[in-house]
Parts: sequence; structure tokens; C-alpha cells
Amino acid sequence: MYVCLCHNVTDSDIHRLVRTEGVCTVRQLGEHLGVATQCGKCAKCAKEVLREARQMAAAESGCPALMAAA
Repeated sequence: MYVCLCHNVTDSDIHRLVRTEGVCTVRQLGEHLGVATQCGKCAKCAKEVLREARQMAAAESGCPALMAAA
């Protein structure tokens, strides 16, 4: 699923960044992908996908502190 067509970003891109780069804020996401900071079209969707990706990463790690933070 495309989060932002004008930036050519998919939800899998966001999930990958959360798992590999430890991205956990919208600001960090914007720094890596250029979405959710300057583009109003993708901000809402990017935030939702980021939240989902953090929850999945926390569940996969089995860390209660991460799960609570997600």
C-alpha cells in the first residue's frame, strides 16, 4: 500500500525503517523518507502506519516496555 504517491513511499518502507533503523517518531520518519513533515497528503497515513509498525516491532521483540510505549 502506498502511503504517499508523491514521495513514492510504501507502508513496507516505514515498517523496514522501524525494524532496521529504530525510527520511532514522525520527525525521524520525515528525515529518512521525506514524508509526514512537508507533505500534508501523507501525514495522517504515515502516522498511522508508523504507530502500527512500532506496535508490531514491540510485539516481535517481546519487550514489555516497548509494547507499553508503542
